[in-house]
Amino acid sequence: MTTLKSKLQDDLNAAIRKRDELRSATLRLTLTAITKEEVAGETKRELSDDEVQKVIAREAKKRREAAEAFAQGGRAESAEREKAEGEVLAAYLPKQLGDDELDVIVAQAVQEAKAAGAEGPRAMGAVMKIVNPKVAGLAEGGRVAAAVKKRLAG
Repeated sequence: MTTLKSKLQDDLNAAIRKRDELRSATLRLTLTAITKEEVAGETKRELSDDEVQKVIAREAKKRREAAEAFAQGGRAESAEREKAEGEVLAAYLPKQLGDDELDVIVAQAVQEAKAAGAEGPRAMGAVMKIVNPKVAGLAEGGRVAAAVKKRLAG
């Protein structure tokens, strides 16, 4: 068992002992998603810590989107629950880049793309190819794309 997956399992056991319903339910769902990913495909395999982290990030994104949908639908209580679950999962993800840090990385990538001959709004794909490996797991794709568009437009 990978270290991150075993940490999730240990934290789940601790949450059950403490009768922390929110934390235990969130960790159960996440471990289920990890197990589902492991058995997907033709053969069962064990996920690496990076792959486990991607599953956790996907689950956290689902919580954020659900919280927004509940808030727009006027279901504040459900939105709060989803936000709380998202915060539990955020503890297992690397710290997200701040806007300033992301802007610096995007600015460097735009310069690299311009040096390679890509300019203006059409350079979006070239810049994203440069930025994505640098910010993988540290910034959400939508935030990155918005920062690149803003930099290319300016």
